[in-house]
Amino acid sequence: MAKVLVIEDDELLRESILHILNTREFNAIGAGDGRCGLQLAKEFVPDLILCDVRMPEMNGYEVLRSLRQDPVTASLPFIFLTAESSEDVLRQGKLLGANGYLTKPFATAELLEVLKTHLRK
Repeated sequence: MAKVLVIEDDELLRESILHILNTREFNAIGAGDGRCGLQLAKEFVPDLILCDVRMPEMNGYEVLRSLRQDPVTASLPFIFLTAESSEDVLRQGKLLGANGYLTKPFATAELLEVLKTHLRK
């Protein structure tokens, strides 16, 4: 059973994603901000991380940068959740080592497909 960490400050969206994943073949936990997400990533060591780009205090880019500097979390697949699809946002994420993007809003099938694709790699 794949472990997924969802870092999303929108509580309704986070809980919705967790419900989708936990009712399927995933063990998913969530964090409401980047700092909590970093701590959970080091404790839980998930198989994949879904993370919002725009969050207060610590944004998704900062979370990814910190994860990539830690040997324990450096190679974890990291997918950004974002409402933006501009080239600048995509480019910045790729430069920091993001493995992919999922643009909000997304369908359940799209979420599951992205997870399956990146968990197979």
